[in-house]
Amino acid sequence: MSYAGPEFEPSQPRRSPLRRVVIGAIAVLVPGAVLGWVVYQGAPGGSDGADRTPVGTATSAADGKEPSASPSPYSAAPLKGKVVVIDPGHNPENFQHTAEINRKVDIGTNRKECDTTGTSTNSGYTEARFTLDVAHRLRTLLQQQGATVKLTQDGDRPYGPCVDERARIGNEAHADAVVSVHADGSAAGNRGFHVILPSAVHAGGADTRPIVDPSRDLGKLIATDFAHTTDTKPSNYVGDGSGLVTRKDLGGLNLSTVPKVFIECGNMRDTKDAALLTSGAWRQRAAQGISEGIVSFLRG
Repeated sequence: MSYAGPEFEPSQPRRSPLRRVVIGAIAVLVPGAVLGWVVYQGAPGGSDGADRTPVGTATSAADGKEPSASPSPYSAAPLKGKVVVIDPGHNPENFQHTAEINRKVDIGTNRKECDTTGTSTNSGYTEARFTLDVAHRLRTLLQQQGATVKLTQDGDRPYGPCVDERARIGNEAHADAVVSVHADGSAAGNRGFHVILPSAVHAGGADTRPIVDPSRDLGKLIATDFAHTTDTKPSNYVGDGSGLVTRKDLGGLNLSTVPKVFIECGNMRDTKDAALLTSGAWRQRAAQGISEGIVSFLRG
């Protein structure tokens, strides 16, 4: 038997420099070729013809495929492109301009005062302050939904606007929805909210016939969401418990050419309703309820 040890290792033939170069080149090229094959196999339309694009990977229009699903810019802004006009009833300074607001304007069916001072709680919290506060809260909520929001007044004018101008502001904005915010001044014991809808009026410069149906849809949705969000009930003194009232004596409705409703959020002359209307937390819920109704209407 032979013994193989270091001193008995057979001598190796000497390698030429050219062979070393070739071997080195192969060592570099083979891994690259293998990597390229793997990438090719994983690419769309690889050797087996399958589209191996991972789920959720975007592709360009140039390769003939639709881009992958990704968050739509509209998903967080469902009202993008929609215009909402909020009409805060009355004006905090109306009481200082009685001559101006008592001026008569044409409302289609007849002539009526430009505006009124509105009502107030027994403690002196005015309807005008209430409506402007709710309007501001409502504007913020709707803007968060992507809507373009306009106010008929923002406490930035000495009085008014008159009821005919309030309607005109919504019309000229081509509003998708208009909501006039109010609070009632009925007798104590009369409680709850109600939404006022336009009657079918065709007289003088007024023609509400095209907006009666969409306004009713808007009003119903607001009434439903307002009741749910504020945990209050429809009026116990008008509307037969439905929370909906139709009127033809309001210029802001008669002269509107776009869907529009009024909401009387409660009765300022009732102490229980007044406790709600003077609460900032409740006014936020009121704005939320109105907003949800508008969003439901505009999203169809």
